[in-house]
Amino acid sequence: MKKFIFFLIVILFEVNLFSQTSNLITNVDGRKAISLNGEWKVIVDPYETGYYTYRRTPDPNGYFKNALPKDKSDKVEYNFDSSESLLVPGDWNTQKEKLFFYEGTVWYKKSFGYQKKNSGRVFLYFGAANYESIVYLNGEKLGSHLGGFTPFNFEITDKIKDGDNFIVVKVDNKRLAEGVPTLNTDWWNYGGITRDVKLIETPDQFVPDYFVQLKKGSADTIAGWIRTDGMKNKKNISLLIPELKIDYKIIPDENGVARFEIKASPELWSPENPKLYEVIIKTEFEEIKDRIGFRSIETRGPEIYLNGKKIFLKGISIHEEAPVRSSRAYSPEDAQKILGMAQELGCNFVRLAHYPHNENMIREADRRGILVWSEIPVYWTIQWENSSTFENAANQLEEMITRDRNRASIILWSVGNETPRSEPRLAFMKKLTEKARSLDNTRLITAATEIHYTDPRTIMTNDPLGEYLDVLGCNEYIGWYDGLPSKAETINWTTAFNKPLIISEFGGDAKFGFHADPLTIWSEEFQEDLYIKQLGMLKRIPNLCGMTPWILMDFRSPRRPLPGIQDFFNRKGLYSNLGEKKKAFYILRDFYKSK
Repeated sequence: MKKFIFFLIVILFEVNLFSQTSNLITNVDGRKAISLNGEWKVIVDPYETGYYTYRRTPDPNGYFKNALPKDKSDKVEYNFDSSESLLVPGDWNTQKEKLFFYEGTVWYKKSFGYQKKNSGRVFLYFGAANYESIVYLNGEKLGSHLGGFTPFNFEITDKIKDGDNFIVVKVDNKRLAEGVPTLNTDWWNYGGITRDVKLIETPDQFVPDYFVQLKKGSADTIAGWIRTDGMKNKKNISLLIPELKIDYKIIPDENGVARFEIKASPELWSPENPKLYEVIIKTEFEEIKDRIGFRSIETRGPEIYLNGKKIFLKGISIHEEAPVRSSRAYSPEDAQKILGMAQELGCNFVRLAHYPHNENMIREADRRGILVWSEIPVYWTIQWENSSTFENAANQLEEMITRDRNRASIILWSVGNETPRSEPRLAFMKKLTEKARSLDNTRLITAATEIHYTDPRTIMTNDPLGEYLDVLGCNEYIGWYDGLPSKAETINWTTAFNKPLIISEFGGDAKFGFHADPLTIWSEEFQEDLYIKQLGMLKRIPNLCGMTPWILMDFRSPRRPLPGIQDFFNRKGLYSNLGEKKKAFYILRDFYKSK
């Protein structure tokens, strides 16, 4: 009996860690919202004293109560109001030098006033917090969320008070063996509430989510659905696209979902012409506006076609790190700067590695006409046979797709990076590809796999996962982890699949300003020579339809301690972390100009 009760507690605990994506509100910028960004009070809690008793049992009077002494004899061993502050959104690592390497729990507290309405609903929305978040309002637990890069929200209509309120969030960025990502990564584990926090106000009956895109395989049919909350089998919903003279009325079905197919001839979105249409969803209770582009993406044998035309993806990989300040990127200004750097390189495509980036990046890519590969952090060696690990990965995949499936710029959903071959891994990844297609069948599915030599001079792209992908991704580091750059001149490539191939990573480190001959490691000349020889090899690769070299800009990594060279930065950027161009930048830019 004790074993059964323990098992039940474990199940309930695990289920509670995953937000209910079916309730995720999308297009939050298009809704009535109150920002809770700014200064939040914080308590650093490495022993989780505010959550557990000294017997390691949950403390019913933990820090989430935000208690104050009742009188001069009352002992309360914490005080948010006299504690330090951190800015939200933002990471704690770069805001406080003493927290630079910190991994563990930090408690966040925000006090705010609110005037309750006679009708309507209120939701508390987080763009992201890394990694496990437990959220409380006025001392009452709202719920939990796992995953550092996807949004979540909780309804607080019946819990928010008229007048003074406070939110407390326990944010814990400890790496976990069963986590997604797992213990070992090659990027900085920024902790904190790293994206916007908002109160979202909606009518009692409202539209939380919708999908408006070109029907798969069509250039003249806009199709999709509108999901409602509290409106099933009720009055019409209007879908308006004024520029296309569309005013379409739909009635939700018994599940509250209104489905549609509308004949139209939109001007198609592309890198050359990133056309966005104002799309309005209107009910008798609310009006939601969005900016949506319409385009088709498909494969034909070994080639990718955008709007029926073959395209070569001139790309670069990007981490979500801000230029100059080298902290977690989050703002519209960060997105403009980063994607502007990619365009200066000549890119029409970016790989957002190795996790979903903030929504500002995707929206800015829509505006600029930059195609996007978006990925979940199934990275290196995940616990393939752990069912809760799979549910975690699948939940992050669903939250990523739910947030961004109306963005024309995204053409590829990626289910992982550099995962080692095995039968359990194949089963795990196959299920993720099926999940992605069930959520969005209009885009292509990919993953970044690793190279496989059939002999010392021949590479074959034959990862069994390729059977389940629309587009093959392949990472290779010939010239850096795999021989010297001259090795690239001797390698032949072949493939086991008649599918498009993207070389999703290649490159080598260089410290900006360090000059030497092309055989001196860490020099700009070494990196430059590597790019010259790599690009010569890439021209010989069959089925090549694009590339995203590693990486746009130097980024922080705890795996890179070499003093004077790395200083805890991965130096494979074509820009330094300060935005300075290295010599290899010009080699790749000129190559892209020639394409």
